[in-house]
Amino acid sequence: MTALIIGAVTFLLASNLPGLLEVLVLSRMDLRQGTSYATTTLLSYVIVASGVIITFGALGLSWDKMQWLVAALGVGLGFGLQEIFANFISGIILLFERPIRIGDVITINNLDGTVSRIRIRATTLIDFDRKEILVPNKVFVTERLINWSLSDTVTRIIIKVGFAYGSDLQKCRDILMQAARENKRVLRDPEPVVFFLTFGASTLDHELRVHVNDIGDRLAATDELNRHIDALCKEHDIEIAFSQLDIHIRNGDGDKLCIEGEKKEKSIQQDDKGQAPKANDGEHNESNDPR
Repeated sequence: MTALIIGAVTFLLASNLPGLLEVLVLSRMDLRQGTSYATTTLLSYVIVASGVIITFGALGLSWDKMQWLVAALGVGLGFGLQEIFANFISGIILLFERPIRIGDVITINNLDGTVSRIRIRATTLIDFDRKEILVPNKVFVTERLINWSLSDTVTRIIIKVGFAYGSDLQKCRDILMQAARENKRVLRDPEPVVFFLTFGASTLDHELRVHVNDIGDRLAATDELNRHIDALCKEHDIEIAFSQLDIHIRNGDGDKLCIEGEKKEKSIQQDDKGQAPKANDGEHNESNDPR
């Protein structure tokens, strides 16, 4: 009966005490993001472990009688359930070290999402399609992890623009800087910068680099900047180039050949200027007739 009572009390404390502590104490304190969650989770682990030890003690199974059995079971379970133990220890490391916290936006392998829960075995991510993804805790300790909001939520956006050859480079730079300065999401510190990087195959490649205050502003700022840059280019008669390819056809002697459509176009242009088109093969022109 004592063991049952201790087990019931342990269950009630593990279920309610962490939440009560967060409502009454932690919510009134100025804590960093994720600190309250880590505190309540570790507290629940301590309550459960303490309740199990006290329950076994009430049944007469004290530590000095069970230590060899626990050691043997630990070795056996460690080999048989290696992944489970690895994920459990990794979960504790995540709660203490806190490379990720609840609400952080992270990228791991090919997954992007927001951390919603850190459990004993796995961590739950909510991706941008609102799907819940369970990722084993061991992955966060052993794999390369990108945390977009661990210590600073400011991120950089790079807008790549290719202008046509012959464009006024100073005007191109002014257009990109104007688009950045007139956007409310773009931060003034660090200030926007524009770089003319390379002479491309068909474009003069520029990059506009700006910073936004939050990860949620990245897509919206990119859309607004692209639209504004396109409007400013039309307003100032600056062409945003596209891939182009000039083909020159020559015969075996190295003479340049013309496409038939180009011949007809030249003939029409000559007719418009009042000049007589050249005679076709097999026809006689009166001006060249010796008679």
